[in-house]
Amino acid sequence: MELKYSQHIAGTLNLSLKQISSIYELHSEGSTIPFIARYRKEATGNLDEVAIANVIEQIKYFNELEKRKETVVKTIEEAGKLTAELKKRIENCINATELEDIYLPYKPKRKTKASVAIEKGLEPLAKLLFEQGTGNPEDEAAKFINEQVKDTAEALQGARDIMAEWIAENEQARNIIRKLFTEVAAVSSRVLTAKKEEADAQKYRDYFDFKEPLAQSPSHRILAIRRGEKEGFLIMTINIEKETAHAALKRVFLKSPGLAAKQVELAVEDSYNRLLQPSIETEFRMASKTKADEEAIRVFAENLRQLLLASPLGQKRVMAIDPGFRTGCKVVCLDEHGTFLKYNTIFPHAPQNDWNGATQTIKELVAKYDIEAIGYGNGTASKETEQLVRGIDFGKPVSVFMVNESGASIYSASEVAREEFPDEDVTVRGAISIGRRLLDPLSELVKIDAKSIGVGQYQHDVNQNRLKEALDQVVESCVNFVGVDVNTASKHLLMYVSGLSATVAKNVVEYRTKNGGFKSRDELKKVSMLGPKAFELCAGFLRIVNAANPLDNSAVHPESYHVVEAMAAKANSTVPELIKNPEIRKQIKAKDFITETIGQFTIEDIMKELEKPGRDPRSPIEEFRFAEGVSTMEDLKPGMKIPGIVTNITNFGAFVDVGVKQDGLVHISHLANRYISDPNEAVKLGQKVMATVLEVDIARKRIALSLKEGEGKAEVRSTKPEVKEQKPFAKRQEVLNPFQAKLAELKKNFKD
Repeated sequence: MELKYSQHIAGTLNLSLKQISSIYELHSEGSTIPFIARYRKEATGNLDEVAIANVIEQIKYFNELEKRKETVVKTIEEAGKLTAELKKRIENCINATELEDIYLPYKPKRKTKASVAIEKGLEPLAKLLFEQGTGNPEDEAAKFINEQVKDTAEALQGARDIMAEWIAENEQARNIIRKLFTEVAAVSSRVLTAKKEEADAQKYRDYFDFKEPLAQSPSHRILAIRRGEKEGFLIMTINIEKETAHAALKRVFLKSPGLAAKQVELAVEDSYNRLLQPSIETEFRMASKTKADEEAIRVFAENLRQLLLASPLGQKRVMAIDPGFRTGCKVVCLDEHGTFLKYNTIFPHAPQNDWNGATQTIKELVAKYDIEAIGYGNGTASKETEQLVRGIDFGKPVSVFMVNESGASIYSASEVAREEFPDEDVTVRGAISIGRRLLDPLSELVKIDAKSIGVGQYQHDVNQNRLKEALDQVVESCVNFVGVDVNTASKHLLMYVSGLSATVAKNVVEYRTKNGGFKSRDELKKVSMLGPKAFELCAGFLRIVNAANPLDNSAVHPESYHVVEAMAAKANSTVPELIKNPEIRKQIKAKDFITETIGQFTIEDIMKELEKPGRDPRSPIEEFRFAEGVSTMEDLKPGMKIPGIVTNITNFGAFVDVGVKQDGLVHISHLANRYISDPNEAVKLGQKVMATVLEVDIARKRIALSLKEGEGKAEVRSTKPEVKEQKPFAKRQEVLNPFQAKLAELKKNFKD
């Protein structure tokens, strides 16, 4: 990668050139982000996965820019217009927008008003007028009348068309308009009159006659308006005042008050109205969409991360219930490894109302399969099913948990589910998925398309390739953060382990099936297609429980085993004793083991891992109960305090399940007693909270909640949630996608 690009990335992300160079080299040789973050801390200066991903994103951007430069140079050269100066400008360019502006005058075009006028021989007249001399435009135009130009009016119009195109292709002009759009553009929307009264249009009522500064418009609003436009209900525009743009351009292109200047003035106005404004609006529509996409994807990715890292029950024998009314509740029993044992259907709810029969069936299954915990889905009949289960005396402790079943139906009909349970129907597979989610959310959720899990906003409106890339990165990050038991993991989980492709993951499963499981990490080298590089990337993230070498069940990488062995020798001990005895570990001085290849960060990680090798970093699971006597929206009253679980987080607030089949919204202004800019500052997905009911709108199926302390019935003065004026706050350093990078570079140029 060229030095100018490295310098730009380093400056943008506030990193050193060494860090950029190291990440570039590691990424180029095939190292994954989790591997770089965990096992190459000395090279990166202990950068986390997000920072490393940001660098890689920038590297990709400049790689694409370099390819585009090659195309631009080739095209201009073939047209015979490439000069040494122009080539140098292109080569030195580090911004995609700047590159396209340079290229624009040379870019092959379809027939335009300007090209038609040039074909008529009017370019010399345009040049003469553009210089704004003292001659009379009418007299000069008369010289160009011929078979193609019938009169002076046509000649002058053609000359203005040519000048308009020059102005529209002028870099300074385009930057002036971009600057104005950046500073004062407004996003507006209006409803199509013919669609105004349609029922489907009413969800966009807030945007029937809407306008606000583009710079202040949040991502969810941009995406909502764009969706309304896509569905044919709204018309969206991003614009500035025409007069403001005209005035700014005239200050650049008008040189004198003469008659020629009047022609240039008309060309300026036409250039903006017909060419510049649509072009720059398109840029800003695209840039605002990209920015909104990135924000929505960020929210989705963070929610997904929290969901994947939700607390696991661990190795317990469980019963899973997929609740339902008419079709009954689907019940499955699983052993501590998630192996399917038994299926049944019970009908405790309307219309059958076989409460006693359902109770007896559950009791018998719990006794027969030694069930330790029961998980029930949070969909239809969830609350009623919870009441059923909690009312049964099992004669022993049996924990009860609500399980988020979002996406379970997607899994049950998927190829993965058919492969795992070819003899079972979708209802059985769905219940099994609920049970396995309770045991280990991560292992089960990786089988489902992340978009189907339902913890995002506007996920179907954003760039789908970018969304998939971001979500896959989150899944990979979570899987490797937790670590994977190579002898129990499915191929669907293994394929997210650093360095393992889908094919190699399949080969791992086939090897262990044939050979009875892995006895050591070193044995992984015998797997077909798992070469030295793949082993380097995956070994530290794979666990082998009860291996002869206890380090094989830890996050210590095999390349560092010799360090641990040296530590044990230094302490006159063995590796197992070193792990078991904290007094022995206290004797270890990190500095004694630092070398040219093993630095302080690696030694610190090793020492932390030796304290609890193979530990699960996820928090322990907790039971939860909804409020008694609250099962419908009608049961909720303003001022009531009720327990709930956070089910989704957006950039405008959080949704909370309070046990009434309709999630309530906690607006960002009601998440805390202090100002917050990001809901994740206050809540996490799956968090248990105590909420205060502010408003219940049964007709619109809306519940407004508050998590503010001290907010009670006496304090509720209005049924509408308070919306506080948001104060400016410092922006955090964030990576710029290509379009954001373009705008940022322009802003910098303007300031300079």
